[in-house]
Amino acid sequence: MIPLNHSFKGRLLQHEPLAKYTSWRVGGEAERLYIPVDKHDLQLFLASLADDEPVFWLGLGSNVLIRDGGIKGTVINTKGKVKQMHLLDDGRVYIECGVPCAHVARFCSEHGLSGAEFLAGIPGTMGGALKMNAGAFGAETWNLVESVEMMSQGGTISSRCANEFEVSYRAVKGGAGACFLSTILKLSADIDLAGQDKIKKLLAQRAATQPTNLPTCGSVFKNPEHDFAARLIESSGLKSYAIGGAVVSEKHANFIVNTGKATALDIEQLINHVQSEVLRKQGIELQTEVCIIGEPLA
Repeated sequence: MIPLNHSFKGRLLQHEPLAKYTSWRVGGEAERLYIPVDKHDLQLFLASLADDEPVFWLGLGSNVLIRDGGIKGTVINTKGKVKQMHLLDDGRVYIECGVPCAHVARFCSEHGLSGAEFLAGIPGTMGGALKMNAGAFGAETWNLVESVEMMSQGGTISSRCANEFEVSYRAVKGGAGACFLSTILKLSADIDLAGQDKIKKLLAQRAATQPTNLPTCGSVFKNPEHDFAARLIESSGLKSYAIGGAVVSEKHANFIVNTGKATALDIEQLINHVQSEVLRKQGIELQTEVCIIGEPLA
């Protein structure tokens, strides 16, 4: 429960529909949703929660499928709120969790730093990119991380070095019980000042090969070692396969599109169907990259 006498300044919403907060445009209600003003306000709010309160973090709402029954507990939405970003020294940049990855790519390029251009192709926030070691165009987030700030569920902030975490493809271990609050990235000087051109080319490549103008979550499945999920799905004859309002993209088979009337159940059933068919036809068990959370409808 949230105490009546509180000092936090953000917005606390009760029984808030979550579909408008996710890139798939599906999902039930959050029992409570909190939109903080800044890092300090978030800290005060978390400190006010009961120790056993379930807490879920949401940025741009990509890479997540929220079931139709919604989420019991409190959802924290940091999109555009915990958003400080500034230069430090020697090619280092401080970035808070609510900053969209595309903004990070542009900021670094504008300040003559290279290495973060690939972030322009990640449709999420820095917090999500840190949590899953998000990557695009052959590069990954944690290759740039020098250190992070973590915030515990009780609001305690701690700093940790990158080498304290076990990082692999789309997975980061070592932050259990806390969220990624901010990071310091270490980048190189862009001697040729070609970052903006590189970003434009990467975005053009993304638009040409992915359904970027439709409701998706980004890539649904992890790529198996030495192979690609999209190739396996396409080879299984699943492009354009639909369940309800959810369909496997004709443009890129590792994307599932909400055609406008999909439910979270439609999408989850389609995910399960793709997994079973690829296993049956290709002998490979696809692992989901998207996080599936929440309760099914009763």
